[in-house]
Amino acid sequence: MSLEDQRRGFAARIRRREFCLAPGVFDMISLRVADRRKPDAVYMTGYGTIASALGLPDAGLASFSDLCERARLMAGAAAAPLIADADTGFGGLLNVAHTVRGYEAAGVAAIQIEDQEFPKKCGHTPGRKVVAAAEMVRKIEVACAARSSADFLVIARTDARTALGLDEAIRRAQAYRAAGADVIFVEAPESEAEFAAIADAIDAPLLANMVEGGRSPLLPAARLRELGYTIAIYPGSGFLAATAALEATYQHLLASGSTLGSATPLYPIAEMHRLMGFDAVWDFDRHWAEEAS
Repeated sequence: MSLEDQRRGFAARIRRREFCLAPGVFDMISLRVADRRKPDAVYMTGYGTIASALGLPDAGLASFSDLCERARLMAGAAAAPLIADADTGFGGLLNVAHTVRGYEAAGVAAIQIEDQEFPKKCGHTPGRKVVAAAEMVRKIEVACAARSSADFLVIARTDARTALGLDEAIRRAQAYRAAGADVIFVEAPESEAEFAAIADAIDAPLLANMVEGGRSPLLPAARLRELGYTIAIYPGSGFLAATAALEATYQHLLASGSTLGSATPLYPIAEMHRLMGFDAVWDFDRHWAEEAS
């Protein structure tokens, strides 16, 4: 399937408000593991990608180049559509236009831009502040004008719930939809009732962020679909699971001098070879060895 067909199909599905569940991916191994399960989409988490690639917190320290290059690598390797975090658009209106064009050229299916002040912070950490709603409206208008295809979706996120309350978050979400955003993402609702209130008030494809241990309750996909949500992302599941497994494995190794007896399962090395594409390498080597002989 071509990139254009993939984007067109994903955009049509979102506009029909067919429910999509997107596991979070943070590096190329997590991308390959998730993608082979044929998900509706995959979500490039800013938190996990920045942590994995740079070893830094998701606090506005990563640049456009840092994230766009990783989005390009992930989009190029994934069969599933890639939804990618682009923080605040990395600056003012000119930066937003540059970011949208860069992510679109990288092969991303949908770009997420938020209304936090710079430097931004992870949506489930304290201390977040938002820009004026009118400033974010202009960013959305610029983002929509900068893309070359309407099938490259613009996701508008508001972080206003935590600092300014649910009513203001809903008001902003409605304004962002009117400005042209394809998908609306109200970050960090604090109860199932708030998720329901958002869905009742906003006529748009809606994204729900399911963060284990975050500010929002974890709602099953069936319930989110029933409430009227179109996309559910699980940005932290992969890197939280991987970090727990790494910590347990390294602790056992350093304490005992071996991985023997560890309670943490290890991925079979033969399966890892297949996951990373060694079968194609070996087929190539066999073919050219035979040709040479």
